[in-house]
Amino acid sequence: MSPRGVAITGVRERLFEAAERVLAREGPGALTSRAVTSEAGCAKGLIHNHFADFDDFVAQLVLHRFRQLAEEAAGLPARAGENTVTDNLNTIALALLDSSGPALASLALTRPGATTRIRDAWRDGAPGLGAIEASVAAYLEAEQRLGRVPGTADCATLALTVIGTAHHLLMTTWPGGPDPRERLRHVIASLTAPGSG
Repeated sequence: MSPRGVAITGVRERLFEAAERVLAREGPGALTSRAVTSEAGCAKGLIHNHFADFDDFVAQLVLHRFRQLAEEAAGLPARAGENTVTDNLNTIALALLDSSGPALASLALTRPGATTRIRDAWRDGAPGLGAIEASVAAYLEAEQRLGRVPGTADCATLALTVIGTAHHLLMTTWPGGPDPRERLRHVIASLTAPGSG
């Protein structure tokens, strides 16, 4: 526990990491400001020093995770020609379902105040699924130029299909429920099979 009055560096990231551990271990019903600060080993009121309220914390947690995923996806076009197209698509699509993704989605859906803030942030340009989809489309176009994706393939539609499927599985998966990763791998394998373009 940090001594009172001593500044903690990287507070937001520390709280986000603690929240993700609580979500992964106990699910969205266990996520409270007290659970987060206890997990982070810091003062109970710290969340309220850095966020307007708990809905703001949840919204910023979700936006932070999507920003990280969008940054990861932005590097995808530069990897054209490496590994297989299927492997590269799996890496980015499955990242949406990894860690606490389903629990975060469940949590945001149960907190209308957080959901509204997330939607408003995305409308105002915060990176979200649209940014990830655009990176996947750019990646597929780069692979198309290399001849690893058929020239007749509609890369924008393929990207929408991959990210839309990942989003559907993210929103219909719950902690402790069936693992959706194999279904997503199957969809990507079908989309990238020879002759599917």
